[in-house]
Amino acid sequence: MKLLLGLTFLFLTVSFILDKRKTGEGINRGMKMFFGIFPAVLNVLLFVSIFFTLVPQERISLWLGQGNNTLAFFAAALMGSVAMIPGFIAYPLGAILVKKGVSYGVVAVFITTLMMVGVLTLPVEMRYFGKRVSLLRNGLSFLGALLIGFIIGLVL
Repeated sequence: MKLLLGLTFLFLTVSFILDKRKTGEGINRGMKMFFGIFPAVLNVLLFVSIFFTLVPQERISLWLGQGNNTLAFFAAALMGSVAMIPGFIAYPLGAILVKKGVSYGVVAVFITTLMMVGVLTLPVEMRYFGKRVSLLRNGLSFLGALLIGFIIGLVL
């Protein structure tokens, strides 16, 4: 993070030295974009926080069940599609779920949809990429996650 901030400051300084006007315009445009998207991101974070406060981790393990049954796959896919958990938390959570008896295939579906499908972020995505592209990307990602989970369930 420090490296990223340092590089940003360095490049911003070089840009400012080369062209003050363009650098100022770029900063203003970036701030407008940030404040334009901030309310949507804040709403998403609020909703996800409430969801994970109300639904304990043990309940999630119960819903995902034991073995590679169809209901567990779809429950994992739906939960992963709605949840917004960063990868550095998702993978340890996956390990916990496996220790609690959830199959590798179901965990694979959960983590894959978690990373690739965004139901809560869909309105924001549609605003930037359009409704058709966003729905197609999310739908194909959802089906791909189910296929990945099925293959992993067969192999492991």
